[in-house]
Amino acid sequence: MAKQDDIKVATDDQLSTQLSELKREQFNLRFQSATGQLEKPSRVREVRRTIARIKTAQTARAASASK
Repeated sequence: MAKQDDIKVATDDQLSTQLSELKREQFNLRFQSATGQLEKPSRVREVRRTIARIKTAQTARAASASK
């Protein structure tokens, strides 16, 4: 998915759009997992970690902008 370098060069709008898409995917993956239809269990972990990377980048940008 998105590597750290890709996240660093993305704009704030792109990051927020990507974050909302990943949250929607995470929601769908939870439903698939609950119903036993999940094909790639490793995708849950990838999505969760990518969401964390994006949130970390957003927090770092907000902190540097406030200084």
